[in-house]
Amino acid sequence: MSTPTHLDPDTTTRSLGHSGLSTPFPIVLGSNVFGWNLDEETSFRLLDAAFAAGVRAIDTADIYSAWAEGNQGGESEAIIGKWMAARGNREQILLITKVGAELAEGNHDLSRDSVLRRAKASLERLQTERIDLLFSHFDDGKTPPEETLGAYAELMEAGQVRAIGASNFSPERLQASLDAASRENLPAYSVFQPGYSLVNRSKFEEGVGPVCREAGLGVITYFPLASGFLTGKYRSEADLGQSIRGGGVKKYLTKEGLAVLDALERIAEYHRASPAGIALAWQLAQPGISAPIASITKESQLDAFHEAARVRLSEEDLESLDAVSKAF
Repeated sequence: MSTPTHLDPDTTTRSLGHSGLSTPFPIVLGSNVFGWNLDEETSFRLLDAAFAAGVRAIDTADIYSAWAEGNQGGESEAIIGKWMAARGNREQILLITKVGAELAEGNHDLSRDSVLRRAKASLERLQTERIDLLFSHFDDGKTPPEETLGAYAELMEAGQVRAIGASNFSPERLQASLDAASRENLPAYSVFQPGYSLVNRSKFEEGVGPVCREAGLGVITYFPLASGFLTGKYRSEADLGQSIRGGGVKKYLTKEGLAVLDALERIAEYHRASPAGIALAWQLAQPGISAPIASITKESQLDAFHEAARVRLSEEDLESLDAVSKAF
């Protein structure tokens, strides 16, 4: 392997497609853990630590964390809103949230009334007058793209939203939305948010990825660490009880999945980094990827964020990781 090199701090700023938005730190902080397995006090402490570490982009959604017992959704947004108000730092935050998702399969809703109503509720919980980047969380498969984009046009004209994005859309529905925006002179999605990692590549790379590249969309990825699998802490089913998310990584405990971990650990040792840091650095090295979204449950996990910003993977590193992850 080649000698490790480091990113110049000035190169860590990442532009989000043609949205006009950018983040000065290359990792977006995920917040689905706030109000779920982290209470408000712990969430504040972690938000403070991330901010002190240079993180400025925060990703949330109006349904976080409706799946937790006693929750109804909006808990994460409410915590972030209280934190920004308490710290007086709203103008320093790139604020990202999402509307349109329902937990019941098939009940997503991107109708005009739903988008406007839920965006208003998000603004209230976040205690802000504007959302920097608002996503259609899931496609509902029925609302004409013109109707959804028209609702976003209203929000943008009112100064309540700066840019819009789509998440979890099929290539066909994303392209239909882009075509409708052009045809009807409506706001267009400028950022896409897919699940993407070393053990989840083909769905994006062979699916909606080409549409994103053709349209010049920014891409911010979720689950870049495969629910913690790529940190290396899950090596067998006996390890799954380490986290509330453990059950989600069982499917990766295969010969192919463990080969990815072996490669990550080998490269991490050379670069004096963690497997998580290398997995995030791999994302940053992929063409068209603007920034990965990663959540933390303790301050020490921010080390991987800094490693990802510091490490520049060699061609040999990238080829090695590409070879072991092709099966995914």
